[in-house]
Amino acid sequence: MTGSAATPTGVRAMRAVRATRYVTPFREGGSLPGLVEADDDGLYVVKFRGAGQGPRVLVAEWLAGEIGRALGLLVPDLVAVDLEAGIADSEPDQEIHDLLVASVGRNIGLDFLPGAMTFNPVVDAAPDPDWAATVMWLDALTANPDRSPKNPNLLVWHGRPWLIDHGAGFSIHYTWRDPDGHARRSHAERLADHVLLPFASSLAAIDERLAPIVDDTLLAGLVVAIPDDWLAPDPLIGDAEAQRAAYVTYLRRRLEAPRPFVEDVDRLRAEARSR
Repeated sequence: MTGSAATPTGVRAMRAVRATRYVTPFREGGSLPGLVEADDDGLYVVKFRGAGQGPRVLVAEWLAGEIGRALGLLVPDLVAVDLEAGIADSEPDQEIHDLLVASVGRNIGLDFLPGAMTFNPVVDAAPDPDWAATVMWLDALTANPDRSPKNPNLLVWHGRPWLIDHGAGFSIHYTWRDPDGHARRSHAERLADHVLLPFASSLAAIDERLAPIVDDTLLAGLVVAIPDDWLAPDPLIGDAEAQRAAYVTYLRRRLEAPRPFVEDVDRLRAEARSR
């Protein structure tokens, strides 16, 4: 199965492109993502399967990014980026050369937003409270801790905020130990330094509206699009198909009412506003 597999009606598939040129690294990213030109003439910020944490980061990027899109948040287009071995031949930097060689095959790319600036809560206008709460709801659902004031992973492009870099979510998939227990814990402590915490409205007020959006049709379509080679056999869960089912089961359990994160994140939000 590849990322171009059929998906249920109305669910976004993973479009595939072929990398034609490595342009430049983004060294501020810990996993050394790079700007890559593809055969559709597009430019993509690519996260590489050969980077330190491996292809699980790519899975988290896809699932969290597309769930965010379904919630109405702006996320750059996500595509599968296929690398051939020859793309590393002209790269003089040994670290990048080795990374490209290790990443031959299918990677993930985010549509490049030229001229976008990192969101700065000190300088930029205060975000809409319900939008901020929606972002926090997404990050709480996926247990993504990676949206701090120092590294917000929010870009402002043409005056609108865009979400990037969700690879730190879904930490459960590095071990798959006690997924049911993990799903029912709030993990709110991971959002204690969230850049939007002081701005967000109540998660409880939007929770009943958002949760039904992340339904079985959406989840089934997203997991079927995950390439097999991002899902190496897991000793606890099994093969790629079993892992796809495990992601759906995990998210279904996390979405069962009452959602375990809503009350705890709202408590953090109230504390942040009182300071």
